Amino acid sequence: MSAAVLDRPTLVLNRNWQPVNVASVSRALVMLWNESARVVDPDDFRLYDWADWARLKPRDDEPFIQAVTFRMRVPEVVTLSHYDRYRESTVTFSRRNIFKRDHSTCQYCGTRPGSSELTIDHVLPRAQGGVSSWENCVLACVACNSRKANRTPEQAQMKLRKKPFRPEWRPLYAYSTMRIESWSRFVSEAYWNVALDEGV
Repeated sequence: MSAAVLDRPTLVLNRNWQPVNVASVSRALVMLWNESARVVDPDDFRLYDWADWARLKPRDDEPFIQAVTFRMRVPEVVTLSHYDRYRESTVTFSRRNIFKRDHSTCQYCGTRPGSSELTIDHVLPRAQGGVSSWENCVLACVACNSRKANRTPEQAQMKLRKKPFRPEWRPLYAYSTMRIESWSRFVSEAYWNVALDEGV
């Protein structure tokens, strides 16, 4: 088995077919084997358990997993067998995700100089009590970060292009480097932008 194939993303739906997570193919296959999930064929929306899915032959143009005696199609979408409530996922506060949120753009001058020329700036500097958080960290080019130094944007007379925020989790956010076309049948922008009532 190729490690790259096993690390590919699989969209996880709850019993109501709402996207709730992204798992690796290897994790999705474990859920399928344990009967905690079934594969959804994005072409005809049929559901498959382990035995049924293992009998399907991969198409010539799709990735597959090579077992000892057969080849198995790679699941792109699975639905959970038991879990049917919405669970809010969070985006990890990390350097990579700050770059994603800010589109690799300096939040002061708007330039996109490349990742080696971008730094993470604390809007309220740590020297003034600022903390490392989604709401206080932005990307800044080296020149703007040096100019701002240990001051707030107001003190440095620099305008912040956009107020920093905690991004909402989306399946596509987790794997922006790999686009899975079939996910578009299950993930809509409207779904992710609608406010949810607590306790519903």
